[in-house]
Amino acid sequence: MKRLVHAIGAALVLTAGYLGWYWFHALEPGSETFVVKPGMSLKAFARELNRRGVLHESQSFVLLANLLGKGRELKTGEYLFDAGISARGILAQVVAGRVVRYPVVLVEGWTFRQFLQALARAEKLTQTLAGQTPGQIMAALGHPDEHPEGRFFPDTYHFTAGDTDRMVLARAYQRMQDRLEQEWNARAPDLPVPTPYEALILASIVEKETGKPEERSLIAGVFVNRLHRGMRLQTDPTVIYGLGERFDGNLRRRDLERDTPYNTYKRTGLPPTPIAMPGAAALRAALHPAETRALYFVSRGDGSHVFSETLSEHNAAVIKYQLHGRPRDFSSYPARAGAER
Repeated sequence: MKRLVHAIGAALVLTAGYLGWYWFHALEPGSETFVVKPGMSLKAFARELNRRGVLHESQSFVLLANLLGKGRELKTGEYLFDAGISARGILAQVVAGRVVRYPVVLVEGWTFRQFLQALARAEKLTQTLAGQTPGQIMAALGHPDEHPEGRFFPDTYHFTAGDTDRMVLARAYQRMQDRLEQEWNARAPDLPVPTPYEALILASIVEKETGKPEERSLIAGVFVNRLHRGMRLQTDPTVIYGLGERFDGNLRRRDLERDTPYNTYKRTGLPPTPIAMPGAAALRAALHPAETRALYFVSRGDGSHVFSETLSEHNAAVIKYQLHGRPRDFSSYPARAGAER
């Protein structure tokens, strides 16, 4: 009898030792992902881990998970396990639902079309919007009467396998709504933009005109000054947006003469919609512009601008920085943002 008791005791010690080693032993799951499918049982998941060489055997994993009361708590999704993780760590990760999250980057200054292209390129993102018009997409998002341009906040969004492009857009839309409301509620007084949507339009222009981040509020200040005075904004990015696919990368004088709703050389005030997706800094600049007397600015060619209060100062800057000191070419130079003609 004593031998039997000793044998049972030894077996229990060995079993406990093995289970302890099994539970905490460092594993090498590799760089592939593992999927817990809807309705997948603990046994099936353990067998898959064993089949792919992660677990030495599956029964002990199931036994220990059930002893901990976690056998029915697996969360569906796609998992990536770090090298050196233990069987205990795998169970904890799957029970907590720490699934693989993929990034998609939506860049400040991009158009709605570019946002859709980025979403279409995102691997693991389920595509549901392909072939739909902008109007159909906005209707699917619950905003059927809204123009999509400018409505989505540029940022890095993370998603899990099986998420849809519509889900990411819905998050970007709400993020823009929240940021715009936040900036609008704290806006500077006496702005020439009576609605949040007009502020969004102005912010999109500031976004496209800014080469140096530190100049955003100054550029916004110039546009605010011009709007207050009833002057045309005369900004190239709006013209380019109005040209659409006709723009070949080279803005010509005839393009500035072509009348579209977005040609701010031909029309007074803001264009009818935003021209891009403004980021947080552009929203802030549009609603908190710098106090300046400047009415004009021209690029130095390095991303920065020269700001001028008078047309004569501005023309001199154009000759210096755009015409390289050749005033004879001035008559053919297309007026930049802020140059009255």
